[in-house]
Amino acid sequence: MNPFIVLLFTMLFAAPAWAQPRPAPAEQRAAPKADPRAMLRALEDAFAAVADRATPAVVHVSTVPKKTPAGASEEAPERFKEFFGEEFYERYFRRRPREDARATGSGVLVDSKGYILTNNHVIENAQDIIVRLSDQRKFSARLVGRDPKTDLAVLKVDAPGPLPVAELGDSNQLRVGQWAIAIGNPFGLDRTVTVGIVSATARNRVGVATYENFIQTDASINPGNSGGPLLNLDGKVIGINTAIVAAGQGIGFSIPINQAKEVMRQLIASGRVVRGWLGIAIQDVTDELAGTFGVREGVLVAEVVKGGPAEAAGLRQGDVIVELNGAPIKEVPELQRRVAAVAPGQPVRLKLIRERKPVTVSVTVTEMPAEEPVLAGAPDDESWGLSVEPLTGEAAARLNLPSPGGLLVTDVVSGSPADKAGLRRGDVIVEVGKKPVTDPTAFFRTLAQLKPGDRVLVFVHRPSSGGRAEYLVMERSREP
Repeated sequence: MNPFIVLLFTMLFAAPAWAQPRPAPAEQRAAPKADPRAMLRALEDAFAAVADRATPAVVHVSTVPKKTPAGASEEAPERFKEFFGEEFYERYFRRRPREDARATGSGVLVDSKGYILTNNHVIENAQDIIVRLSDQRKFSARLVGRDPKTDLAVLKVDAPGPLPVAELGDSNQLRVGQWAIAIGNPFGLDRTVTVGIVSATARNRVGVATYENFIQTDASINPGNSGGPLLNLDGKVIGINTAIVAAGQGIGFSIPINQAKEVMRQLIASGRVVRGWLGIAIQDVTDELAGTFGVREGVLVAEVVKGGPAEAAGLRQGDVIVELNGAPIKEVPELQRRVAAVAPGQPVRLKLIRERKPVTVSVTVTEMPAEEPVLAGAPDDESWGLSVEPLTGEAAARLNLPSPGGLLVTDVVSGSPADKAGLRRGDVIVEVGKKPVTDPTAFFRTLAQLKPGDRVLVFVHRPSSGGRAEYLVMERSREP
């Protein structure tokens, strides 16, 4: 073979010098392999350091409940039974007539002057509150303030000197999967430490509080942990342990510490929490409602409170709120939390969908009243399973409705289209298809015009639920 061709072939296919592997530096070649035991010991040391650092600031809280007045219920709200379990409810919440009945929980010292952060349900209905520190000293605690809407409370003890304090972290920086350490007094076992991870953030609809934005963790939380801290690997408090799902394993919930900080600040300053208010009753946009209102997600205005800030700004029943100050709004808890965080007197910009068209309004938020309006949610017509009769002025006054008019639901057949839509006996149907309705015959005539599978929007008032208003969707049964 021609030597030139051989040389050319070698030049074309041989790897260039820069592509040849280079020997590793001496220090890399000599690097020892990682020792798994050393890594585990480092993690072990980190957990132990958190326990050593935070445990002195964790306190045991015990209460003596107030005596139940004659004829009054002896039990706390049963909503806690579902989320804490039967045993916890019976042991810690049931109001016993004995004077020695006690409820116990946890708390965390957040100020050397003696301020303690805990859960509202730990001290609810307490006549006396006793706090025991890690050095076994006992103090009588004073209730500074409580906030049932977030299930938080602040206590104060007077000690002769500075007390150990837990450092508060930043719950806005949490990541799912990071370590979480819980310290508390489950079943009276003082200062128990458990370890897990942050399983999820921004959990709501748990059913424990009005404003829910929970951290979910699989760090073991049990009855008695309530009010104790959830910490990160730096030993900083990232949450206040609040609830568990009794039917599940490794499902606990903590109030984010950033939310707790603001509530605590206001309780210490004035003994109460001030929240922003729009003056509307709201509900989620379900799949059934989405097509009717021409949106995919958002929050539906079911009612505008007369004389409230929303009415002054021009909001209407049937508007769908999709943005607040430029940020998307997808569900009711999100809108509730964000409006509540606005200082009274400040304006917010709302983007609405009204009659399938975008509208922008500015609403000046006011302070939330003591009781905020909330939302749940005769001829016979066998095909709909519904009986109604006209609502008289006298009946409207008796039911505390804003005005007469509409149809009173007198009966709903189980399993019928009306039942499936959510109608209940005692509801007042105000509108059908966004049109006022007062005559039963006209009402059923409107329903009769629907074809099998067609849907119609129904607006109702619910006197049995405090006069709440809600949109429902009725669907005509498909013919067999």
